[in-house]
Amino acid sequence: MSHMDKIDESGGQMESRADERSSYLRGGIASVVLTVIAVLAVVSDVLPDWAAWTTIAVAGILQAVAQLHWFLHIRLHGQAWEDLQLIFFTILILVLMVGGTIWVMGDLTARMM
Repeated sequence: MSHMDKIDESGGQMESRADERSSYLRGGIASVVLTVIAVLAVVSDVLPDWAAWTTIAVAGILQAVAQLHWFLHIRLHGQAWEDLQLIFFTILILVLMVGGTIWVMGDLTARMM
């Protein structure tokens, strides 16, 4: 039995702390890697503009998923339905805000030309 398998008096808190640290470490590494990918897409100037924008968008979406999964410990299965409804509503509001902003800015650009 290793030190990770030991259960203390508080009901196995040693194991859950190790799992939590491991989760935070994986999330931190994933966040750094995704950030570096987005920065390199811009700084390297190798990709065409559309590919750089696509890379940044995909890295941003994956970054949000990583934050939800590894730091907030939100999963799509085994989660309370009310929690998932809150997350879906938040995503809907964000999509409406970003989509509306892009629509308005595009319309303003068209009117200026």
